[in-house]
Amino acid sequence: MSHAVLIVDDEARLADVLAAALEDLGYRTTAVDNARAALQELEQARFDLVLTDLRLPVMDGRELLQEVRKHWPEIPVVIITAFATVRDAVDLVKEGAFDYIAKPFEMDEVAATVRRALRLSDVVRDNDRLRSELEGRYSFETLIGSSAPFRRVIEQVTEVCETRATVMLSGESGTGKEVVARAIHFNSPRRNKPFVAVNCAAIPETLLESELFGHVKGAFTGALSNRIGRFAAADGGTLFLDEIGDMPVAVQAKLLRAVQERSFEPIGANRSQTVDVRLIAATHKDMRQAVAEGRFREDLFYRLNVFPIALPALRDRREDIPTLATHFLGQLSEAMGKRVIGFTPAAISAMSDHEWPGNIRELHNCVERAIIVAKSPTIDVHDLPRDLFESSPRRGDSGSIPGDLDAELERIERDFILAALRRTGGVQVQAARLLGVAERSLWHRIKKLGIKLSRSASE
Repeated sequence: MSHAVLIVDDEARLADVLAAALEDLGYRTTAVDNARAALQELEQARFDLVLTDLRLPVMDGRELLQEVRKHWPEIPVVIITAFATVRDAVDLVKEGAFDYIAKPFEMDEVAATVRRALRLSDVVRDNDRLRSELEGRYSFETLIGSSAPFRRVIEQVTEVCETRATVMLSGESGTGKEVVARAIHFNSPRRNKPFVAVNCAAIPETLLESELFGHVKGAFTGALSNRIGRFAAADGGTLFLDEIGDMPVAVQAKLLRAVQERSFEPIGANRSQTVDVRLIAATHKDMRQAVAEGRFREDLFYRLNVFPIALPALRDRREDIPTLATHFLGQLSEAMGKRVIGFTPAAISAMSDHEWPGNIRELHNCVERAIIVAKSPTIDVHDLPRDLFESSPRRGDSGSIPGDLDAELERIERDFILAALRRTGGVQVQAARLLGVAERSLWHRIKKLGIKLSRSASE
């Protein structure tokens, strides 16, 4: 899609020349002869650049620049002036103009300035889009679950995100510690600053100190240039130290100083650097046991454990499994371009009974695999990975076989329908969507099972 340029000049002949020249270069142009008309155009259509004369009737180019910066800060403004001096140029740029063009000018000069301004505009818009996507991806709404253990996690995240407190996230692998860390960052005052993640277990001990704090050229063999560490890269934002329990003891001492004083020395440097960084640490290990065994410094542990949040294993929040599975189904089916709209009650039952040793990560992979092999719009038991049934027994299963299979299946179906109705406040359309069945199918099942609907769907 071509860029749109708004030209503002009270000399109609010059405006026409600029418009024709820019259109020959592939741009879409709109020309107006005063600033008021320009503001009206900006309110009605999307523009990527404003090219305006400085001298205009009633409202001049400088005032127009101020209005554009106020209401459309992402749009660069280039000013054309016949009174170009160094002072004018500096003042205009200080006030927010991208650049200025002095009359008389060559069209090659105008074209080059327009290209540079539009390149900036594209970068700003891409950054805004990416930031918006990240904020949406890690908003509170993406912390999926309504079980009591997970509600407590959301409450704690809400309490701590607006503060500067250091957070320690604990929980088994795959419970979503990095997702929670990003949610804390993107819902904090630091949301527009960097979020930098370091996996302390994935970096060799010999490189971890340099990775965290950087080094200067010649500090050691192979240090061919200066390198900025993760602490400096996260200045003003959040540094996420994943698998902190695997950090070597030798590096822990230097980390302790950085945590205490918010300053550090790159390897080989003789001067300290000060940073403003919010720390979030995460581990799947028992840190108190690691301290007792001398594998982790006690003073560092207490510095990091200011606000602890324990993430529950998926088997401890089973009522969230249908909701999580449906959430992943929506995300993955859209990304894969495959129309899969739900799960059968039997598939939901099978997933709810699994122990999920890999937690949310394993559930995500299970849903992704099921979408790939599914032959119909609804995922059934046979679409689920076989190891879902071989790796762990069903809850309450001691090897016995029900004496009445039909009655047992009817009980399971009734339980899931009632759970869905309760969760949706008795709204059958939403309950059907949650269960992965058509609304008409749900209505027939409710009638067949003799379920009496009430305001709370509890009968």
